[in-house]
Amino acid sequence: MDISSLPGIGPGRAKLLSNMGISTVGGLILFFPRDYDDRRQIKTISMLTPGTAHTIRGTIAAEGENISFRPGGPVMTKLLLRDDTGSLELVWFGQPYLKRTFRKHDVFLFTGRVVESHGRLQMESPDYEKITEGETLSAGRIVPIYSLPKGISQKMFRKWIKAALDMPVSIEDPLPEPLRKDFCNRKEAIQNIHFPKSDEHFNAARQRLVFEELFFMQLALLQIKGSAQPGIVIKNTDISSFLAGLPFSLTDAQQSVLRDVSGDMQSGFRMNRLIQGDVGSGKTVVAAAAAYPVMKEGYQAAIMAPTEVLARQHFNQFSNYLPGFEAVLLTGSLTAKEKKEAHASIHDGQAQIIIGTHALIQESVVFHNLALVITDEQHRFGVKQRAALVDKGTAVPHSLIMTATPIPRTLGLILYGDMDISTINTLPPGRREIKTYCVNSSYRTRLHAFMDKQVQEGRQVYVICPAIEESEIDILSVTTYADDLRKALPHISIACLHGRLKDKERIMSAFGQGTYSIIVSTTVIEVGVDVSNATLIVIENAERFGLSQLHQLRGRVGRGPHQSYCVLVTDSNAEHTIERMRAMESTSDGFVLSELDLKLRGPGDFLGVHQHGLPGLTIANIYQDIDILKKAQKAAIEIAGNTNAVFDRMVTM
Repeated sequence: MDISSLPGIGPGRAKLLSNMGISTVGGLILFFPRDYDDRRQIKTISMLTPGTAHTIRGTIAAEGENISFRPGGPVMTKLLLRDDTGSLELVWFGQPYLKRTFRKHDVFLFTGRVVESHGRLQMESPDYEKITEGETLSAGRIVPIYSLPKGISQKMFRKWIKAALDMPVSIEDPLPEPLRKDFCNRKEAIQNIHFPKSDEHFNAARQRLVFEELFFMQLALLQIKGSAQPGIVIKNTDISSFLAGLPFSLTDAQQSVLRDVSGDMQSGFRMNRLIQGDVGSGKTVVAAAAAYPVMKEGYQAAIMAPTEVLARQHFNQFSNYLPGFEAVLLTGSLTAKEKKEAHASIHDGQAQIIIGTHALIQESVVFHNLALVITDEQHRFGVKQRAALVDKGTAVPHSLIMTATPIPRTLGLILYGDMDISTINTLPPGRREIKTYCVNSSYRTRLHAFMDKQVQEGRQVYVICPAIEESEIDILSVTTYADDLRKALPHISIACLHGRLKDKERIMSAFGQGTYSIIVSTTVIEVGVDVSNATLIVIENAERFGLSQLHQLRGRVGRGPHQSYCVLVTDSNAEHTIERMRAMESTSDGFVLSELDLKLRGPGDFLGVHQHGLPGLTIANIYQDIDILKKAQKAAIEIAGNTNAVFDRMVTM
């Protein structure tokens, strides 16, 4: 049923709702509150205290009046309210139309903050609702609060929700019959998630809807992942000659992961393994070691990276690790002739290890005998993109996925329920801890001096800004910062880097070769860029980044033998910012930070849930609802054999 069928929703408001993803009545009632305001306690005027919000019930004692303190200036609307215990002045600013809303002797509920003004109590900009015979929606109850755009008020939206719930629309239950017995029915759950009758009704409604959301997400994941498939058997997985050629020894954690990979490739089933390791833990050499026996048996291996910078870096590293094999780089920036030559080499099997970006999944790329697909920073690719590369094998190739973003235990459960996960949980010996400090912008002169000191000692510096050009007064942009830094440090070579530049590969290469001492960049350098001589990273407006991203950025330094530093610059005094900055200063453990990041930020699109082809979470909180998640996952696995039948019962309202 179209959303315009509800009273008060014309073309303009329908467009606003459409922008929120709401076009039907069914979509409206499935737009759940983001929060609640408990307004069940109705106070008398004599009970009010300044400094807190209260809900009161009273009678309009006199018509409202609009007051302007200067011609053309802002208007203040004043209203006098009475109950049996006294009177109270109510005020609103910039809403002169409210004068017509209130009539003498009408009875209203008001909710707002009470302040003391000129020795009298006053309620500022209260929410209000007239007492009628019908049910009140904005006072005297647990009141829902929604995430709404400008142009749609909370009160207006509540009325639409109530009107939609009162419509004679059948709300069928998509949960399989055996699962329903543990929950309230769906219609009751939806009603009580919007307008809970009590705390108990709310808790029951939320538990039901969270379970439903996680259950169907788990079914979708099981459909995407599928069951175990026959795989190419790599008979000889001995890598001793590969290890002998390395200038270093692998850690116990790296060797343990390679034993997992070896077992997978000899099992007769397709490997589907995720390798997660903190920044600098040595995932790339593990990937090269995994590719070694595959190519020794005459097969091809492909590595897909999310950026051209990282693809070129991998090409250089894999060429060094595997000198006896033919490596080919395939990216979008190659000339037509270079692409043609690369395609031919891949097709006839001359290329044994193929490294590239999304260019690898183009139709024109035909592999000779692909047996191993390695995807780096997997959350930057959608499921379909990864599958497109896997489908290029004549048989189903093994899949090895790498991520330097530590996956919280809770998120791993929901996104990788049937994928084997290996963890490299130690760093190679000799790695120094990166000293991390949080400062405000008053330290910038001292920061410039510290940058200068690092450069004079022969080191290099990253500066990260959240914007390319000046867009907001409180955001330091890449271009502005670079210009200011050149003025402060005119004797130092400084480069500017962001995603819009066409020659960013050249700039990064020049920085890696030492042509530039300082590079001012956006987060384009967040993943994988490896310059061992860089010892300082300064992150401006650090409050605008999540903990996991800050940790990834910090990992751009500390890759060589010299002591490295990370300086976080923020002027924010927000409590959650302070907590995140303290966490960065106190730990270098990416797994600890990822758990805290998930807790502080909520699930949202952490690690790219939308990239997995799945709907975002609307009510479930992965961190808070871990117990419900486990139940939903267990139920989904048990019923997966009848997945299609279950999905067919989902109702489009």
